[in-house]
Amino acid sequence: MRMRDTFIKPMHPEGRKFVAIFAAITFVLFLIAEFLGWIGVGLTVWCYYFFRDPKRATPAREGLLVSPADGVVSLIEKAVPPAELGMEDKALTRVSVFMSVFNCHVNRTPIAGKVAAIGYRPGKFLNASLDKASVDNERNSLCIEMADGRQIAVVQIAGLVARRIVCFVSKGQRMQTGERFGLIRFGSRLDVYLPEGVEPMVSLGQTMVAGESVIADFASQESARIARVG
Repeated sequence: MRMRDTFIKPMHPEGRKFVAIFAAITFVLFLIAEFLGWIGVGLTVWCYYFFRDPKRATPAREGLLVSPADGVVSLIEKAVPPAELGMEDKALTRVSVFMSVFNCHVNRTPIAGKVAAIGYRPGKFLNASLDKASVDNERNSLCIEMADGRQIAVVQIAGLVARRIVCFVSKGQRMQTGERFGLIRFGSRLDVYLPEGVEPMVSLGQTMVAGESVIADFASQESARIARVG
């Protein structure tokens, strides 16, 4: 059976120390009371599953932009990319994917290109599902320049519980679509800013899979989609 077809998934190295801490606390809880120890076991299993890093089948066709995160599309709106990236001061379509504490939190590159800029900005820890989280919350932003010169922005945003943004890449690095570039510990969201004239192929409430679900097709002339929820 393939690994992706099983409940047990490989864990990202970032999670090892946290699972070890949870396990140590669980041992102490068993010394205090058995029922507390079993609660600790449950939390340790959850911690392991939070840092899972399953393999993903990323579509290979050029021009497809995939979701950078597992979760639900929580916002689709016009907004200016983060100023720290130095991109043009123009409102672009922003697609936000909200991650709960039960989603896989490994973030993947939406599209192939060179990391043209990286900008970190400290901030608040508001609920990441709120509109103003994109502006007020702590964030780490990447500008990815594609082969044709167009740019997209992908932004890691901390949330109410998330207090640590991790980024694995550096400026000038070339990335493939679906390649791992970071994670956010314990729940938050990712914003993607599409190039001018590119419409999203997703709708509010749609469930996304990082590295697999297509957010936009640069070769498509289709207008923005509207979904029926039911």
